[in-house]
Amino acid sequence: MSTILIVEDDPFLSKMYVEKLEAAGFNIEAAMDGEQALNTLNDKSVDLVLLDIVLPKKDGFEILRDIKANPKLNNAKVVMLSNLGQEEDIKKGADLGADGYLVKSHFTPSEVLAKIKTILNKNKI
Repeated sequence: MSTILIVEDDPFLSKMYVEKLEAAGFNIEAAMDGEQALNTLNDKSVDLVLLDIVLPKKDGFEILRDIKANPKLNNAKVVMLSNLGQEEDIKKGADLGADGYLVKSHFTPSEVLAKIKTILNKNKI
């Protein structure tokens, strides 16, 4: 099963997504800030990163830039999951190489799960 890194500084949201994705059969790693996320990515093999943007120490755009610039990491899919829903934020995510951009208030956890499965080509229902 695929491994997903959840990078979210809100403990409630992090726990909710960890539980939702574990229940769907994914292996989960979690990070609360940008530095921790990059350390985890360098230490473990991750198939997809569910990445908030507003984070302590290093924001999600910086993390995405680092992932895409590193040949060891750039095979990981990245889905931005943020409250930042302005067109310029979505465009910036796409320009930096994000595989998806979801605005938290527009998607239920189940819809986020469905999007992750689509991106990982795991549409087994």
